[in-house]
Amino acid sequence: MPTGAFAKERRPSEDGASMIAATLEEDIVLGLLAPRVRLVEDDLMERFAAKRHVVRDALAQLESAGLLERRRNIGSMVKAFSRDEVIHLYEMRELLELEAMRRIALPLDRDALEQLRRIQAGHDAAIQQQDPRGIFRTNQEFHRLLFAQCGNVFLSQSIEDFARQTHAIRFGTLMSRERQLQSQQEHHELLAVLAQGEGSRERLIRLTAEHLVPPRDHYLKTQEALLP
Repeated sequence: MPTGAFAKERRPSEDGASMIAATLEEDIVLGLLAPRVRLVEDDLMERFAAKRHVVRDALAQLESAGLLERRRNIGSMVKAFSRDEVIHLYEMRELLELEAMRRIALPLDRDALEQLRRIQAGHDAAIQQQDPRGIFRTNQEFHRLLFAQCGNVFLSQSIEDFARQTHAIRFGTLMSRERQLQSQQEHHELLAVLAQGEGSRERLIRLTAEHLVPPRDHYLKTQEALLP
């Protein structure tokens, strides 16, 4: 079985600040906190019943992950990207993710494939139940396990790090029913290809590249008037 086939989810430790950061990260990717929205410490303290130093620690975690930016006399706000930054970030994601797909053994290890199918069943259920946070979490779990199959832990971690940076770019797409169903179909197509042999390599690479396009283009379109 390839190294990292059962890699654990790389979430923060289960302390108060980390749990607040994880919730706000989901808020960003779901479009509940859009680019340029300011995060007010007092509001967060009330929402999470947390002390100021805990909220500040959570904001620092999100800033370190590239999801927030701090501006003088304004404070923390959801990061907004220029057109070039969006394009360059997605170029990096494509380079890394396609390289991972070139390294994955085909057909995929049976145990890893079954685990991916179980995760996708949870993703299907979340879509059926219209559970946006469940959709986000199972989507993350699916891709984390998929890229772990490349056998290079540094590559799979880099993929996750760059994907996290684009959470503020992906905002709102998970709330689109059309995009939910499109992503679901693409996941099932990936699973079908992963079960096949080496002759399906190019299709696997193509599907991975196409999976990246809709969130990028959605951000560029919806933020067109504001992008420098």
